[in-house]
Amino acid sequence: MNFESEIETLIRARYPILYVITPEELRVQEVLLAIAARRKKKLFEWTCSNGLVPAGTSIQSQKQRNGATREPLAALDQVIERVEPAIFLFKDFHPFLTRGNFAVIRRLKDIALHLKNSFKTIVLVSPVMEIPAELEKEITVLNFPPPTKEDLGEMLDRIVEEVRAHKQVEVDLDSEGRERLLQAALGLTLTEAENVFAKIIVKDGRLSGDDVNEVFAEKQQIIRKSGLLEYYAADEDFENVGGLDVLKDWLRKRAVAFTEEARAFGLPAPKGILLLGVQGCGKSLCAKAVSRLWQLPLLRFDMGRMFGSLVGSSEENVRRAIAVAESVAPAVLWVDEIDKAFVGSQSSGMTDGGTTARVFGTFLTWLSEKRAPVFVVATANDVSQLPPELLRKGRLDEIFHVDLPSEDERAEILRIHLRKRGRRPENFDIPMLVSASRDFSGAEIEEAIISALYDAFYARQELETSHVLEAMTQTVPLAKTMSEKIAAQRQWAAGRARSASGRRAGAQ
Repeated sequence: MNFESEIETLIRARYPILYVITPEELRVQEVLLAIAARRKKKLFEWTCSNGLVPAGTSIQSQKQRNGATREPLAALDQVIERVEPAIFLFKDFHPFLTRGNFAVIRRLKDIALHLKNSFKTIVLVSPVMEIPAELEKEITVLNFPPPTKEDLGEMLDRIVEEVRAHKQVEVDLDSEGRERLLQAALGLTLTEAENVFAKIIVKDGRLSGDDVNEVFAEKQQIIRKSGLLEYYAADEDFENVGGLDVLKDWLRKRAVAFTEEARAFGLPAPKGILLLGVQGCGKSLCAKAVSRLWQLPLLRFDMGRMFGSLVGSSEENVRRAIAVAESVAPAVLWVDEIDKAFVGSQSSGMTDGGTTARVFGTFLTWLSEKRAPVFVVATANDVSQLPPELLRKGRLDEIFHVDLPSEDERAEILRIHLRKRGRRPENFDIPMLVSASRDFSGAEIEEAIISALYDAFYARQELETSHVLEAMTQTVPLAKTMSEKIAAQRQWAAGRARSASGRRAGAQ
């Protein structure tokens, strides 16, 4: 049952007070206008600025304003006094439902008992839910769904039709480009999507499927306003990731899994992956690259931001962060170093009153039950700190072990970092550098090249193989200082996790 059918059923069943959670007042009003027309009822809207007026009254129509009903008690009295069948839409009524507004809460409860025997219904619409205990049994809560791809498509087609009349605006939208643009816009309200499409036209003088980054910038505003998640620009791609061929292939095969064609084929949206392994071997880089590959916004979930001082605030912060991620879906949610985030969850009851355990439980429940297309990329360095509940199949699609790069992968990493710094790899003795970088992680190879650049620049010389070799000989790789820990990690991963490179753990 869609939203319009559901709310119409509740109105016909004489539910007295309906509470719709959404920032999209106009879309709710359009739905109620259609229902009111079908049921032969009048629709009135209330705001604290205009009072109770017939729905659709423009802000310029001063004579239609009812100043006396700006006060909530007076407006509620009007609901009682009107005898004709009607729907009363109260916008942003939630501040009057907080504790302390006893008169308003009591009046609304009295009216609820009256409305059950009438053909009148009160609909409260608000972006947040605020229901006092006194009204919990009288109010029915409804979540208003975000615009579907069809809704966005209708609006986009209308914009295209309007701008085609202006010859100075170029419209370059084939079916594939239209699909990309609409896919990127999913999660925005109709107003936000219309604004960003207009911004693209004004900025570029054209509208095409290549403008998805402008849509992501609009989603970045939503993330920034939440204050709980970080938005990362998709500036890395898999050309800058050396090795990890099995992981890359796995991700490329799922690049088309968020389309309507995939849904029709019976494919569910992928849930996520856990990348565990040696530090500096490209786990975080892969999280950034998958965002670019799939052309989806990348959100970083920082568990440190979730913990608050008030009892219950940490769990609420997690729920709010998840709600924000789902509101801009499809998206990639990057949970970096999840092992550090949930360390001690098993003994949480003795250390922090169970806060970490409750936060972890909230996150795990969402992983199992989520329906929104939010792909989770979790990274971890220390597998011993991971709670066993996280590793259960069904919460994530796959667990990949990222080991130290092999000889071929080290050669590829060297070429990538030399090219990134304006050097031609063929001018360097790559086999010699590969041999010298045994047991180096990708990050350590990059740092050796950067250190060599400093030395060459100081000596006023061009970068040569000898400079890089010298930097490598002065580096003690992490694999040697933490050899026991890495060996234990490889032993755990054997048979429990899939190799991101397709080779046996520890093979060079």
